[in-house]
Amino acid sequence: MSLNTFGHLFRVTTWGESHGPALGATVDGCPPGVALDEAMLQRWLDKRKPGQNKYTTQRREPDAVKILSGVFEGQSTGTPIQLMIENTDQRSKDYGDIAEKFRPGHADITYWLKYGIRDYRGGGRSSARETAARVAAGGVARAALESLVPGIEIKGYMVRMGEHAIDRGRFDWDEIDRNPFWTPDAQAAGIWAEYLDGLRKAGSSVGAVVEVVARGVPAGLGAPIYGKLDTDLAAAMMSINAVKGVEIGEGMAAASLTGEANADEIFMGPEGPEFSSNHAGGILGGISTGQEVVVRFAVKPTSSILTPRRTITRSGQPAEIVTKGRHDPCVGIRAVPVGEAMMACVLLDHVLLHRGQVGENRGKIG
Repeated sequence: MSLNTFGHLFRVTTWGESHGPALGATVDGCPPGVALDEAMLQRWLDKRKPGQNKYTTQRREPDAVKILSGVFEGQSTGTPIQLMIENTDQRSKDYGDIAEKFRPGHADITYWLKYGIRDYRGGGRSSARETAARVAAGGVARAALESLVPGIEIKGYMVRMGEHAIDRGRFDWDEIDRNPFWTPDAQAAGIWAEYLDGLRKAGSSVGAVVEVVARGVPAGLGAPIYGKLDTDLAAAMMSINAVKGVEIGEGMAAASLTGEANADEIFMGPEGPEFSSNHAGGILGGISTGQEVVVRFAVKPTSSILTPRRTITRSGQPAEIVTKGRHDPCVGIRAVPVGEAMMACVLLDHVLLHRGQVGENRGKIG
């Protein structure tokens, strides 16, 4: 299986399976001299790790990251950084009943059709467990961004769970870290808690929409046509397990706007150009404007549910399947830190590309 690497200059290769002894990432292209240690990465992994409350999978994994190479005396050396996270709470026996069956909505059937082999223990590489490695790599990217472009802030949060969306009139940045759903709307968090508890007890699941915002992004990142910042962001978010749609800025809603409504008017401010709005999501022509970069992605309901579903076996016989084990009733909750990590990796990659091709921005206004 190829294509386990993403990025151009800042490149991340993830490895490992859900029920293997360990998983991790090899990070290539991190500049030397970046302050880095395991505690700095663990901060972000702790946001994603399972078993923190009743609304996520009850698999108990500490997700303790180990740095095996590329860091010396608390600084990156410029050589590949090898990150490892051991799996400690596998229950492969939970999946014995589905070894010969394909789970509807899951990648089981496509893996088998393509490779003629699949790891049925939790889904192997198609498991959301793989995203722990991405979050670790994202921690490296955040540290490098802090060193190269001080002031960049990346924040993700849930804006919808199933049919229930937040009220943006109640948007509170400080609320995001106060509830188990990473949502800026305290009232929505209460509604979601009751709603998800019912789904969890029924053995079902639900989808979600996650929004990730990057503040302090300098103008000029990205390139026209095939090197667009939004192209790489969309690909990065789409690569996250269970993601079925990605929007930049106004996204699909832009199709219902007029040209007058959609265009972000430009004014000259005391420190340079300013915009009346941000329908573009901070990106025009594939290049960052200096505004907040806004990305939104939709996560489908968890495919592993206790409700009986019809399927077929490897021999083509009809069957009924119930997926046992420990699963997220809404995988969108733990997708929040994953989206943040992918944003960090892509932004650092484009910072390095910009420095290599242009250096400093060349166009001056005023």
